Amino acid sequence: MVVGMTTVFAILLIVIYISKGLISLVNKYAPEEVVVKKSVTPARERVAPVAAGLSGQETAAIVSAVSTLTHGRGKVVKIEKL
Repeated sequence: MVVGMTTVFAILLIVIYISKGLISLVNKYAPEEVVVKKSVTPARERVAPVAAGLSGQETAAIVSAVSTLTHGRGKVVKIEKL
């Protein structure tokens, strides 16, 4: 039983180190593609949703907060008071 457990452990170690080596080789010779993000046009940034009962500053603060939290990927479509 000890020989069997040792053999399985040794084979698992070999698999782990071969996998790490393969990962490093792939990362070295075939790096991940860089994705180019589309820039947001200034006209789109100026368009803000209209919310009943909110001032322009409050709406701008909400839009700015969403943009900051989502790193520019989020878009405010509608604002409702609950």
